[in-house]
Amino acid sequence: VPTEAPTALPTDLPTSLPTDLPTSAPTSLPTQLPTELPTWNPTALPTALPTEIPTDGPDIRFPTPSEIVDSFGDWLSQPAVQAQLVARLGTAFNSQEVQDQLAALLASYMQSTMTTMLTAMMGSMQSQIELAIRATASQLSTDMASVMKVDPTDFQKAFQFTMDQEKLQGLLMSLLSTATHTQDSNLALLGYADPDIPSGINIYPKDFQAKQSILDILDSYNRRMQDSDQDEKVITYTDIVGTLMSSVTDIIDKISAVLVAFVSISLVVSSIMIGIITYISVLERKKEIGILRALGASKRDIGNVFNAETLIVGFVAGLMGVLITVALTIIANPIVENLTDVHRIARLPLSAAAALIAVSCGLTFLAGLIPSSAASRKDPVEALRAE
Repeated sequence: VPTEAPTALPTDLPTSLPTDLPTSAPTSLPTQLPTELPTWNPTALPTALPTEIPTDGPDIRFPTPSEIVDSFGDWLSQPAVQAQLVARLGTAFNSQEVQDQLAALLASYMQSTMTTMLTAMMGSMQSQIELAIRATASQLSTDMASVMKVDPTDFQKAFQFTMDQEKLQGLLMSLLSTATHTQDSNLALLGYADPDIPSGINIYPKDFQAKQSILDILDSYNRRMQDSDQDEKVITYTDIVGTLMSSVTDIIDKISAVLVAFVSISLVVSSIMIGIITYISVLERKKEIGILRALGASKRDIGNVFNAETLIVGFVAGLMGVLITVALTIIANPIVENLTDVHRIARLPLSAAAALIAVSCGLTFLAGLIPSSAASRKDPVEALRAE
């Protein structure tokens, strides 16, 4: 219990209330109170802090680095510690992977080292060998020059050639040739041939039918040899005439394609001209169309009149073309036969002539459909008024 009471009131009282009061209060109170309280009070408390550090305490000494190393070495020398470290390292590292990496690194290092050493060794040996060869060659040339002396004039008189320049060149070329010469090769070079061992046979058929028969015989023989596994007896032949004819046929086909293109363009242009002519005819015959309609002709009858005219024009044009073609073939065949002995090289079959006439009629009919349809739609009254 305090023994002295304050004799004066405090003078620095707060003049204002706090503004930052808590806005939330606890929502629950503690349900348990401490059951044990201290039964004693401290009797003596320190009244001042210590001003000096005691110097007579226990002797504290830190170990030196050598002592730490010796202690760590003694600890590592214990078998239990070593066994534990080996077990921990075995679980932490993959020994197989480490061995593979070390093997790869050692192989790479050995390869690079050996390559460098061999390169340096070979370069040194090559330079030494070159120096030795040069020294030996120089010494040999000097010794040979001192041992042998040749007079150019006497050496030139020792050789005489009876060959001219061309023969000498041929002799030198034959000496430089690396090919092996035998009796058979020399005979073949001189043009000698044995009839029993022919290198080739030339066959000259009298006409194309005979040529085809020979080709059939050769093909049949080759098939028999191939079927009996005797490929070495297969005859290799070249049909020169057939090759030329195929080339000529290709050229003729290309020329025919170009001519067909020009003919197609001509047919299109002629069809357009026929359509224009028919339309002009419709315009000039308006009065006749009006009279026919006034007499009772139907639109279909008017269209049929102009369609019939276009068909007649096409038939006459196709017939004229066929007759002109026949006349030209009659004139051209004797001339070609006299020059080349080829009979009837140009001819026009009857079916082709009929097809040409039909195509001409069809094209003119198609070209006249639009003008004939326009004529059938004319008003009779307006057609009768036309002059």
